[in-house]
Amino acid sequence: MYNAQQVAERIKEQAKFKNILIKNMLDECELNKNALSSMLSRGSWLQANNLARIADYLDCSVDYLLGRTDNPEVNK
Repeated sequence: MYNAQQVAERIKEQAKFKNILIKNMLDECELNKNALSSMLSRGSWLQANNLARIADYLDCSVDYLLGRTDNPEVNK
């Protein structure tokens, strides 16, 4: 099963790899500034369309963010 904390960590790692500030990404994706904090601390999940927005912004696949693959290019 998927773990919200692990997905949040993948999002943070991919943003860092791409030199993207989390704040800017969340603003551009029209998400609450606490979206990732909630995932990390409470295990809250983003809606599917918001996870897809982040994947698009980070130029990676949702499967990569979910940990279904280690290749960010798969299923883009």
